[in-house]
Amino acid sequence: MKPYKIPESVLVLIHTSDMEVLLLERADRPGFWQSVTGSLDAHDEPLPATAARELFEETGIVADGERIRLVDWHLSNIYEIYPVWRHRYAPGVTHNTEHVFSVCVPRDIPVILSPREHLRHAWLPYLEAADRCFSSSNAEAVLLLPRHLGA
Repeated sequence: MKPYKIPESVLVLIHTSDMEVLLLERADRPGFWQSVTGSLDAHDEPLPATAARELFEETGIVADGERIRLVDWHLSNIYEIYPVWRHRYAPGVTHNTEHVFSVCVPRDIPVILSPREHLRHAWLPYLEAADRCFSSSNAEAVLLLPRHLGA
């Protein structure tokens, strides 16, 4: 039996310096667009390590700490887990805590999707990206991007 998911995750907003945002279409829910997301693999996994791992697993982008740097927004969202995904968590778990990170990348960076997770990707102006996100916490993070870039 597969172990239950830990109800603590990261959201990694991938963007360019001119606020284009990379969104990914979920393979298990076509039409559902989102940023990189993923749960901790272990309760003691550091959040930046989770963010870097998920970024690489879902897009092939490596946060090297120099050219590509993850930024911890020190922002957490607690939200109700959609009923369709609750079976992945221990019985009685209904909420997840999501920690927001971002990473600024060049627009021409290669994006290599994990085919079991995502069907396709799109670069969108941040307001259009916010409208396309199926998750309200993801949309809210996209809308906060100008403030985090000092725009």
